[in-house]
Amino acid sequence: MGTTPAILALGEPMVEFNQTAPGRPDYLQGFGGDTSNAIIACARQGASCGYITRVGDDDFGRMLLALWQREGIDTRGVGIDATAHTAVYFVTHGAAGHRFSYLRRDSAASRITPAQLPVDLIRGARFLHVSGISQAISRSARDTVSAAIALARSAGVKVSYDTNLRLKLWPLDTARAVMIETMPAADYLLPSLEDLQAVSGLEAPDAILDWCFANGASKVVLKCGRAGCIAATPTRRTPIAGHQVNAVDATGAGDCFDGAFLARLDAGDDLVAAARHANAAAALTTTGFGAVAPLPRQEDVTAFLSRA
Repeated sequence: MGTTPAILALGEPMVEFNQTAPGRPDYLQGFGGDTSNAIIACARQGASCGYITRVGDDDFGRMLLALWQREGIDTRGVGIDATAHTAVYFVTHGAAGHRFSYLRRDSAASRITPAQLPVDLIRGARFLHVSGISQAISRSARDTVSAAIALARSAGVKVSYDTNLRLKLWPLDTARAVMIETMPAADYLLPSLEDLQAVSGLEAPDAILDWCFANGASKVVLKCGRAGCIAATPTRRTPIAGHQVNAVDATGAGDCFDGAFLARLDAGDDLVAAARHANAAAALTTTGFGAVAPLPRQEDVTAFLSRA
C-alpha cells in the first residue's frame, strides 16, 4: 500500500471468545478491541483505512495482522513486540446483558509509546480516531494518544474521540479528568449516553449535550442505544430514531457506529447524514454474534436504509 490511508485508528486490538448461549461453555472465536472494530467497520463502508497499534509476536498477533490485511487495512502502523502478548477477552451473556472478562494486562498494545507513532501516516491522513479505552490501558498508551492527537491537529487532520468508558480500567475521577481534557481537541465527540451519564453525573440527553459543549466539544453524536442517536452542534440538535432489529449481541455496536460515521464523513456526508448512516450500521451489527463478523458492508446499510 503506497498511498496514505484517509482514516486511521489508534488503540488496542484483541482476540475475542464470545459465548454463543447463556450458561454454556461454547465460545465463538473472533476479534475485538474498540478501535480495531471501528476501523474494520470503516473499511467495510468503502473507506481507505489504516491501523496503529502493537501486537505480540504470537499466534494471536499474526491472526490480527491477517484479519486487517484481509479487510484491506494498511498495517504499516502496526508494530510487533517480541516480549509482550496480544490481548484476549471473553464475552458471556445473561439476563443482565453481556459481560466482559479481559486478559490484557501488559499487552503489547498497552506498552506503545509516542516514539513509536508512524508520524508520516498520521500527517497524511484526513481523520484520526482514538478512544477512552486506549487512554485507560496504561500511562504510556495515554501519552501516545495525546501525542497522536497533537500531531494530527498540527497537520490539519480531523480527530474523532469515543469516550468508551471502562471503569475496570481506571477510576471514574481519572476518566472524567482525561475525557474533559480531550474533548476540546476532538473535532467529533462520539460518546454513549451511558458513558456520559456516569462521567457527567447528569441523566437527560439535552443536559449531557450542554455539558459537552460547556467543556469545549464542537460536534457531538450522542449514541443512545436502541433509541438511536442525537447529532449535535452548539446551535442545532437532530434526533435520529433507532431501528427495530432482531438484536442478539450488542458487542461492538458503538465501534461499528464510529467506523461507519467516519467513512461517511470521508465520503462527503454532513454530520447528520453520516450519523444517520452510522445509526443503521450499528443496528445491523447487533443481529450477529461477535464484534467483527457481523459488521455490515456499505451495500448492506444502504439496502437497510432504503427498506426502513
